Amino acid sequence: MSDSTNSVSPSSDYASISSGDQSLQRSRRSGDGNRVIVRESRHWHDVFWSAIFVIHLICLGFVLAVLGLNRFRISDRLNIDRYTHGFLENHKGLTEDYWPLYAVAGGIGVFISWVWSLLLGSYANEMMKVSVHILTTYLAVVSVLCFWCRQFFWGGAFAIGALLQFLYVVSVIDRLPFTMLVLRKALKLVWGLPKVIIVAHAFTVFMLLWMSLWSFGASGVVASSMGDEGRWWLLVVFSVSLFWTGAVLCNTVHVIVSGMVFHVLFQCGQEESSSLPPSTLNESLRYAVTTSFGSICYGSLFTAAIRTLRWEIRGLRSKICGNECLLCCVDFLFHLVETLVRFFNKYAYVQIAVYGKGFNRSARDAWELFQSTGVEALVAYDCSGAVLLMGTIFGGLITGSCIGIWAWIKYSDRVIMVGSTAMLMGMVLVGLGMVVVESAVTSIYICFAEDPLLIQRWDADFFNEMSEMLHRRLQHRSARAREVLTTA
Repeated sequence: MSDSTNSVSPSSDYASISSGDQSLQRSRRSGDGNRVIVRESRHWHDVFWSAIFVIHLICLGFVLAVLGLNRFRISDRLNIDRYTHGFLENHKGLTEDYWPLYAVAGGIGVFISWVWSLLLGSYANEMMKVSVHILTTYLAVVSVLCFWCRQFFWGGAFAIGALLQFLYVVSVIDRLPFTMLVLRKALKLVWGLPKVIIVAHAFTVFMLLWMSLWSFGASGVVASSMGDEGRWWLLVVFSVSLFWTGAVLCNTVHVIVSGMVFHVLFQCGQEESSSLPPSTLNESLRYAVTTSFGSICYGSLFTAAIRTLRWEIRGLRSKICGNECLLCCVDFLFHLVETLVRFFNKYAYVQIAVYGKGFNRSARDAWELFQSTGVEALVAYDCSGAVLLMGTIFGGLITGSCIGIWAWIKYSDRVIMVGSTAMLMGMVLVGLGMVVVESAVTSIYICFAEDPLLIQRWDADFFNEMSEMLHRRLQHRSARAREVLTTA
């Protein structure tokens, strides 16, 4: 890694990275400074977690089918209500009463995902600004509507979300110009790879197929005669499962796209993306759903939550100055989360895609690479992941609001139950569109840390701006360290 400033060999030296055999290629320097490829066999990693994920899908699919069929056309078709005798209510509905609402939610989510992707490609700056600023306003509006409908818990939850979003945007407002630059370059890479877009659409279709079963079971739960507490517990379990399933599919796309983008950057730019061998996509896809699938399932359980928590703590920490006690508490949380990030971070998926490592080793190696090269200062300054997450949440809120209004008109006592689960469906579907851009961002940073000349050959102006920003961030950290030592 320390030799990353040396010259790289022509792209043909790396063209074999997607060869047909199950192999792993590591690029190293020979004695004369040229890059050579060392082949190692790929191994299966984290198989336990892939087995857990598949078993969970089979078991949950059976439960969803049973709960949906129990209320499909005939009330209590499978005579399940006798097991919920202590939680019975007077209300009894049918699965088909609520299933169309979820079907429309899936359609809205896909529509928003595709439109958002198209607008990002054509009006990148404007759409990124919309993602950052409109989410706060929309959360506040939804909060007011919830209070108006006497849903005080959800009104308070959305109000807190609006406040946290506002505070976060204020804390990172000076970082947005650089973030917009990185996202524009990532979009440039993605739109030069039409096969990547096709893969994302294919996984969206697969997600819709699973959601058709998931919503069938969820509709059966909403229509059941169980009390609200029992229905909510079941929907929470189903929602956690849907979140994990969506995260696994998103991160599978992440690994596939990262492998493709790494090839493009190694082949000296987007203008040569059409010269990629046809097997490149096939191999990236095959590795993602076989040897590396367990690592993807494992990482998908934790990375999203830890990453979101890290963003919030970083934003809060940058604005606390005078309150020593509060700063001490936040610093404790910050260092705890930073330790977790060392083992659970999204940059691991690039290492998984290119080198076929296990998840924890990939995450650790990626973070050590960033810290050893100083690029971690640049990664911490960048907010591209947060901006894309804002767009994902906004898409989910739009979906949930549309379905919530429909549910309020037809079944006013099921508004929150149906609206919140529809919002989750929208977030998952929009996230599948956003992950393509995010994987390009992570690949750019990994390539910049491994060999800055890869970025320089691809886009010299972008390389200069990244290098200048990295220099400024390292200077800023050095100044803060001197200030701490002086005051101590």
